[in-house]
Amino acid sequence: MTVEIRHLRCFLAIADEGNLTRAAARLSFSQPALSRTLAQLEREVGARLVDRSTHHLELTDAGRRFERSALDAVRAFDRAVASATQPVRPLRLGHSWSAGTYLSAIVRGWNASRPAPALVVVRSEDRSAGLTTGTADVALTRGPIDRKRFRSVVIDEEPRVAVLHADHPLSRRRKLRLADLSDEPLVQTSVGTTTPELWPAGHRPKVAIEVSTVDDWLVAIASGIGFGVSVVSTAVLHPHPDVRYVALVDSPPVPLFLAWPRTGEHPSLEEFVRIARAATAPLRHEPVAGVSAGSGGSRGAAR
Repeated sequence: MTVEIRHLRCFLAIADEGNLTRAAARLSFSQPALSRTLAQLEREVGARLVDRSTHHLELTDAGRRFERSALDAVRAFDRAVASATQPVRPLRLGHSWSAGTYLSAIVRGWNASRPAPALVVVRSEDRSAGLTTGTADVALTRGPIDRKRFRSVVIDEEPRVAVLHADHPLSRRRKLRLADLSDEPLVQTSVGTTTPELWPAGHRPKVAIEVSTVDDWLVAIASGIGFGVSVVSTAVLHPHPDVRYVALVDSPPVPLFLAWPRTGEHPSLEEFVRIARAATAPLRHEPVAGVSAGSGGSRGAAR
């Protein structure tokens, strides 16, 4: 057996997620099949790449060295395949959740200013929006950003909102504080930015469930399993009849990054960043006092 591109893509998903179940779901693999693929790769390279001794998987020293090379190899492979049919390689813009308003502004700005190369939008259910698996050349992501591997600029800093079932007593308020939610069960998503560590030690909510997509997250909240925390863009882009969005006034805003690899960047990257920043400038938030408690939130809160 030789190492194939599928082995590298599987390894990169595992490295990014730190969890075999989530990595398998992202790749549409079964967990046993993903484990076998990882074991095949480790046998072929002759080194243990992933420490499986804990629930949260960790890369070994060899795995961390291999990760950078694997990412470079995947990007080079994708560039080679694209070059066979496209003389000018398209620029792949990754995004994950609740970036639609910024995304459409960037696409309009690019198409108006630079008709070539083509801009291809890629949806990815991971925190890096495709950067760590090599499926995106540049991405809109809320991080965290590995600054040793990626460069980034802040596109916006978005206020947080609490997300509650429509019949929850707290959903009737115009604004909430973290302390109001500390005794409530939290619905967490693996692609989001909010964990119990947002709250002070000793006052942290318990996680009721963790899901891997925004759709599953909304369903869990609408079902009354617990509350969530997100950004005002979610209120605009994901209205739900059984969910209310309420301003969370004492929590730090969430930065939205435009990020790209430090090595092997797309030839049009510099111009793209300039156009993207200009296109999204009118959308940047000023501090807001609240978000409508009606279903779907307030469009005025996400200018």
